[in-house]
Amino acid sequence: MKQITLLRNLIRENAFTFVSMLLLVVVPVVVSSTLAFLLYEHQDLLQDLSAGQMFLYFVVVSFTMALALTPTTFVALVSGFYLGWPGFPGVVVSYGIAALVGYTLAKLVDHGKMMSFLNRFEKARNLMQELRSQSWSLIFLCRISPVLPFALMNFVLSLLQVTKQKFLIASVVGMLPRTLFFFWVGTQAKDIIQLLQDPDSGKGGQLLMIALIIISIGGLYFVFDRALKKALKKSVVKNS
Repeated sequence: MKQITLLRNLIRENAFTFVSMLLLVVVPVVVSSTLAFLLYEHQDLLQDLSAGQMFLYFVVVSFTMALALTPTTFVALVSGFYLGWPGFPGVVVSYGIAALVGYTLAKLVDHGKMMSFLNRFEKARNLMQELRSQSWSLIFLCRISPVLPFALMNFVLSLLQVTKQKFLIASVVGMLPRTLFFFWVGTQAKDIIQLLQDPDSGKGGQLLMIALIIISIGGLYFVFDRALKKALKKSVVKNS
């Protein structure tokens, strides 16, 4: 009964945060489907961009990714298809900007309420402290996964309250493998609609994605398990 009450309090006091997190999962799917149709109707929309137009493109996608309007995979595929390798540095930079913007927006939405709630409980507070001490590994492992939504992870990872510099570096480094892969897939495609509907990555690409998922899940399990054990040990020592 006590656990149910705590859960209700958590949801009630952080309702806006939870709704925002849900939208960060749903909105990218809806918007990317709409953009795919737009690209189908205007397949030459992003062809032969000038330097100024390319700069504007990366500014726009930085904010669409941060606001959960476009998935990062979608941006990597489309950029690879239309811009080729000269556009790759722009994608990496736009990912970094999107991560920082998402981090800042999450702070503004949450206002530290989630952490304040968790800090009421000693074990939860100790766990968050341990996770914060391993934040670089945690962020890297979340970013390397091709299945964890980028914008949602911005929101969740912001709860660790790490410095923006650490958040930025770990995010960019963690996203590089899958960004490089999906960008390459985009450069190899012949048709934008077929690319977005079914990116043909071949057997090697599928194995790479499976490997990244396994590394992410296994690494996150190890980080959480170690942090939980340290947090529980700290609570036992303090109460003994």
